[in-house]
Amino acid sequence: MAPAESPSLVQLRSAGVSLVVDITGPRLPRLLHWGSDLGPLCPDGLAALAAHGAFPASPGDPDDPRRPGNWNIPPAVGLLAEHGAGWQGFPGLLGHRPGGADWSPLLAVETVAVTAPAGDVDAVGLAPRPGAARAIRVQAADPVAALALTVELELTDAGLLRTRATVRNDHPELPYTLDGLGLTLPVPTQADELFDLTGRWTRERSPQRQPFHQGTWTRETRRGRPGHDAPLLLAAGTAGFGFRHGEIWALHLAWSGNHRLWAERLPTGQAVLGAGELPMPGEISLAPGAHYTAPWLYAGHSDAGLDGLTARFHDQLRARPHHPRKPRPVVLNTWEAVYFDHDLDRLRRLADLGAEIGVERYVLDDGWFRGRRDDSAGLGDWYVDETVWPDGLHPLVDHVRGLGLEFGLWVEPEMVNPDSDLARAHPEWIMATGGRLPGELRGQQVLDLTHPGAYAHVRERLDALLSEYPIDYLKWDHNRELADAGHQPGGEAAVHGQTLAVYRLMDQLRADHPGLEIESCSGGGARVDLGILEHADRIWGSDCNDALERQSINRWTMALVPPELVGSHVGAARSHTTGRTHDLAFRAGTALFGHLGIEWDLTRASAAERRELARWIAHHKRLRGLLHGGRVVRVDHPDPALWMHGVVAPDRAEAVFALVAVGTSATWPHGRVRLPGLDPAAGYRLAVLPPGPETPGLGRGRPAWCVEEGVTGLRGSVLERAGLQLPTLHPEQLVLLHLTKE
Repeated sequence: MAPAESPSLVQLRSAGVSLVVDITGPRLPRLLHWGSDLGPLCPDGLAALAAHGAFPASPGDPDDPRRPGNWNIPPAVGLLAEHGAGWQGFPGLLGHRPGGADWSPLLAVETVAVTAPAGDVDAVGLAPRPGAARAIRVQAADPVAALALTVELELTDAGLLRTRATVRNDHPELPYTLDGLGLTLPVPTQADELFDLTGRWTRERSPQRQPFHQGTWTRETRRGRPGHDAPLLLAAGTAGFGFRHGEIWALHLAWSGNHRLWAERLPTGQAVLGAGELPMPGEISLAPGAHYTAPWLYAGHSDAGLDGLTARFHDQLRARPHHPRKPRPVVLNTWEAVYFDHDLDRLRRLADLGAEIGVERYVLDDGWFRGRRDDSAGLGDWYVDETVWPDGLHPLVDHVRGLGLEFGLWVEPEMVNPDSDLARAHPEWIMATGGRLPGELRGQQVLDLTHPGAYAHVRERLDALLSEYPIDYLKWDHNRELADAGHQPGGEAAVHGQTLAVYRLMDQLRADHPGLEIESCSGGGARVDLGILEHADRIWGSDCNDALERQSINRWTMALVPPELVGSHVGAARSHTTGRTHDLAFRAGTALFGHLGIEWDLTRASAAERRELARWIAHHKRLRGLLHGGRVVRVDHPDPALWMHGVVAPDRAEAVFALVAVGTSATWPHGRVRLPGLDPAAGYRLAVLPPGPETPGLGRGRPAWCVEEGVTGLRGSVLERAGLQLPTLHPEQLVLLHLTKE
């Protein structure tokens, strides 16, 4: 990137998105436009955009519109909303010095650096060519409050706005207590509906919508992790926006600890989205000269519905240097097969049957370490249990590797059972506050990884296991929330430091053991965020393997995370978590679209079931490049009982869609469904993948295209605009459609 002398108005453009940023000063930068691409604007065009966006001052506005940030140019709020600049909404910088001083700083810009790709700057003045700038770095200060601020902003190749801020305490003597640092992004008037997600254990990521009224809508977590109810995305959009239509502005905070997201509309009509870490009281105290850097905030715009937003996040993640490049191996996890019953012969038999049907990675789950016969003891004692494994894990690991499979192991490094040698030896390593231990949850407490001794112990134990055994993969669990998460003996809050310690531990293990992959599991899907995915290689979507629940969980998890990073397993016919029963076709067809795995006691499956499962695994492997590299599409269908989703290859030469009956319909037959994302000018061959036309319920209600040999001559324009007649499906059935260009 080439540095450039900064003009007063800068345009950044990428992937169909434009940002126009006012860096006139002396106040902090403001976004004059964040949305669909405006094309390259020359300085006169940028000035016209700013001038003609002006609106009359209201009675409550400051007398001098330039001082508090050009209030006559909407939106007036800067990237960091300042109370001292006249913003009456939620402030971006919260903090104070002893006695409550310096709580309302007013920052003035000192330097601005605008960067653009080499060759995209003019020779005269080194100013970026119109629309060529890609990043801005602003340094500001308030000498009275003795605070300095750096704001970084860039527009990525995927069209995502990525921004963060750093605050520094420049006082020579006094500390500064930081209570919050969050950035705000303006959204226009037409964004009048809010969307986010909520949930609970085994039912993560349930969508919710509401009007974007005046006032503040805030989502906060104090769980020490994003939580099963994490919003994942906070979006504002045009009313009724869907997967394929409507305009949306959304953000995600890449942080795995406590956080706050908010949407706010003032009586002036100004509306913003904001996000930042949520420190616990006194948790971040900046000594003289110390600084704090906020997590990255990712923000996306789409004028093509939620799928357009999803595409930006998927492109961003897939472009990372450390994104998994090799095919995602089919997993067999032992948890719902054996639970804590670790019998070597049975576990070897599971590996044999898994290898026969196409499994590529075998993961030994909970129960392998000292004292671990149930979930009430042993956490923290990361030694192989000699009473169960007299020869260590070598007999199983050697057998698994001899079958050509990778070997993985379950761990929960951040937790400790009070009934463990570690807790008895080092009770001071347990997080606590107020002179008491927190109440136990699942018989667990939290190990304080900010304590040097605790961190060194966990690192040494995991390193010893990874050095002794050829372990390719760690399933890294995190089952309890961080209540009373303080340092002993004083009880000072420690969630911020714990989050950074977990990141550091994962990074050090991966650096010491090249090729090691880590899964972020947190009681299922309670730690799903772009922060953890900088240090882990996949997330576990949910502890629920019920295929009907997983249809929704996967649907909304993949709104942010691409399928290859979302673990999705085929469980037993009767779900472990819900008791609901599904046939194998529905279970396997649901899991097919993620990082496929099996969590089922194959020794109890019939030979016919194993043969059918082998067919599904073979289909997944044939489609794996498409499923894990294509564009995720979801269909806006008027019947809530029928869902359709799929993946279309980047060149649109191939696609696979799942038509899913999630309930009973009010009509029969169901009507037509449109297949989006195809090449409108191309002809396609359509074939039905297993379970195919033999699926019960398709008989008399089978349309002409639903035949084993497939049909040809279907143009992309017809499929997307006219659609296909739906078969008559019973609830909890699905049909898979495979399309290839002729």
